[in-house]
Amino acid sequence: EEGIDFEESFALVVRLEAVRIFIAYAAHKSFPIYQMDVKMALFNGPLKEEVYVAQPDGFVDPDHPKKVYRLRKALYGLKQASRMWYDEL
Repeated sequence: EEGIDFEESFALVVRLEAVRIFIAYAAHKSFPIYQMDVKMALFNGPLKEEVYVAQPDGFVDPDHPKKVYRLRKALYGLKQASRMWYDEL
């Protein structure tokens, strides 16, 4: 059903307690801690299911105004985006 059925969607988050334990252990063992950020990470996961989107306002093809497009990769705000990126890792 439109807007309800999503096979696998989730937001991968870490609990604050786990971060504190990790930092305390690293400090105790004098381990260096690094972090990284992947720019636009959620756009890098390929979709496993078919997702179609309507043409956005301002970008409507005048020859085919009712045409929809199939996504090949996740789109910002897509419910499956974080899951697809996690699977890509």
